[in-house]
Amino acid sequence: MGRKVHSSYADVWLSALFFIEAVFFIPVDPLLILFCIQNRKKSLYYATIATISSVTGGVFGYFIGAALWSSVGVTLISWAISESAFASAVETYRQYQNWAVLIAGFTPLPYKAITLSAGFCNLPIVPFIACSLLSRGARFFLVAGLLRIWGEQVKDFIDRYFNQLVLLFVALLIISLRFLR
Repeated sequence: MGRKVHSSYADVWLSALFFIEAVFFIPVDPLLILFCIQNRKKSLYYATIATISSVTGGVFGYFIGAALWSSVGVTLISWAISESAFASAVETYRQYQNWAVLIAGFTPLPYKAITLSAGFCNLPIVPFIACSLLSRGARFFLVAGLLRIWGEQVKDFIDRYFNQLVLLFVALLIISLRFLR
């Protein structure tokens, strides 16, 4: 797999997968880690590609959510909950939109849930984009920066403590979900 990082299409694949990840579930962080470990000097470049592609995909997801509202959203919501309950939920989402996007963009929470629901609820797009750039950029540049500095040691650490890191990831996800309640 390491050879793929050095192929002439590597940047295109990295960009495409981070774009798609903002709408569909594809775990791309391991891909960024692989790219950064294989070519540490380009780590910040890879983080830039990941950030721009992910946020662009997030905007695409936002518009998919907005389109779904027009076609099936009203029916789906009226079937699931009352119109007043949905209006209340949207108002709460509007009130905490920036926090929701910042938390979901940086943590293991599914970013795609935020992208689609932001469009579905017709939330303001400019704060959505700004918070997405900030949170996704912070996440990807943190990973890339750590790997640029301590790439081999980080790789060894991940290999040695993989199971514990997975448990930590799940714990952070649960804590994040409780925080959003």
